[in-house]
Amino acid sequence: MKNCHSRLQIVRCCPRFWAQYLLILAYWGLVAVDAWAQDSQESLSQEVANPVADLISIPLQNNLNGNQGAFDRNTNILHIQPVVPLLGGQLITRTIFPIVSIPDFASESGIASSGLADIVFTGFYVPKDQPFIWGAGPVIEIPAGGSERGTEKWSLGPSVVGLVQSEDWTLGILVNNVWSIAGDSERADVNRMFINLFITRQLGNGWYVNTAPIITSDWKARGDDRWIVPLGAGGGKVLFVGKLPLNVQTQMYYNVVRPDFGPEWQWRLQLALLLPTSMFK
Repeated sequence: MKNCHSRLQIVRCCPRFWAQYLLILAYWGLVAVDAWAQDSQESLSQEVANPVADLISIPLQNNLNGNQGAFDRNTNILHIQPVVPLLGGQLITRTIFPIVSIPDFASESGIASSGLADIVFTGFYVPKDQPFIWGAGPVIEIPAGGSERGTEKWSLGPSVVGLVQSEDWTLGILVNNVWSIAGDSERADVNRMFINLFITRQLGNGWYVNTAPIITSDWKARGDDRWIVPLGAGGGKVLFVGKLPLNVQTQMYYNVVRPDFGPEWQWRLQLALLLPTSMFK
C-alpha cells in the first residue's frame, strides 16, 4: 500500500483484497453446505429470477459479443458478480468484476488487451412486506481497467429496480445511469444508461425460460451510435450437485439496434453458486 498514491492506484495495487473477498464468500458456502437442502428447486428458481432476493449468489456470467468491426471479431467478457444481502435482506449488494478479452479489431487475428476492466458496485435498499417489489440505491464504477480496458473515470449514479412475481412468472426492470465525477481529465466524460428488462416463466422442477435483454445508451455518442437494443431469449435450470445448488442458464441475443462498430449478437452463458440465507440461521 505504500506505493499507492491515488484512489485508482489503490484499486490496481490490491488484487489480493478482491481475491480474499471472493474466497470468503466461497468459505461461507463450504461451512454451511448441509443447511440448504431444505430449499426446493422451485423456490430457488423463483429466487434467482428476482435480482433483489434475500439470496447470496456467486454468478460467473460469460458474454461473447460477436461480429464486431471490419473483420467481424469477437469480444469476450466474463463477469464475476457476487450478490450479497445485508441487514436481513433490506440491503442487496452486487459487485461486478469484468474480465475482458479484446481482439485487435484492425486485423483478422490477435488480442489487443485482456484482463480486469472497470469494477461496478451497486447497492439496493429493498423495503420488506410490499405488494410491489422494488429497490433503489447508488451504482459506482471504479476505474480498474486502465487506459486499454476502462474509462479511467470514477462514475456515480442512481439505480432502481422493480418487479412483480407470481408462482409462475417474474416481470421486472432494472435501470441505472452513471456520470463521471473524477479521474483522468484527458479522458472523455461518462454519461451512460443501462436498462435490464427481465421476464421469467417457471416450468417446474427448477426449469425455466427467460429473456433478459440489456439495453444501453451512451449519451455522449452521436445519435446513430448511441443505442444497443438486443432481442432474444433462453432458459435454464436450478439443480443440485450433491447438496450444492447451482443455477445454469444461457441466452442468445441479436442486436436489432447497434452502433456502426457495435457487435451483431451476444451469447450469454451463466453458472451461479446459490447460498440461501436460511443456511446461516
